[in-house]
Amino acid sequence: MSIEYEMVIYWSEEDAAFIVEVPELPGCMTDGETYEAAVANAQHVIQEWIETAEELGRAVPKARNRLMSE
Repeated sequence: MSIEYEMVIYWSEEDAAFIVEVPELPGCMTDGETYEAAVANAQHVIQEWIETAEELGRAVPKARNRLMSE
């Protein structure tokens, strides 16, 4: 699965971890001890978010691809 959703990644001193939020998928967020781990975790969580939404019959938002040029 190709992950095309925007990810907001930042360091949290309080959590001592990188936090990843996926604004297009409500409530979709994760963390990781390293930047790379946080992104890998986010890819997994995005896939799970989509699978769960589909199982529940909920709409899955299309990726906006705002930062990509065509």
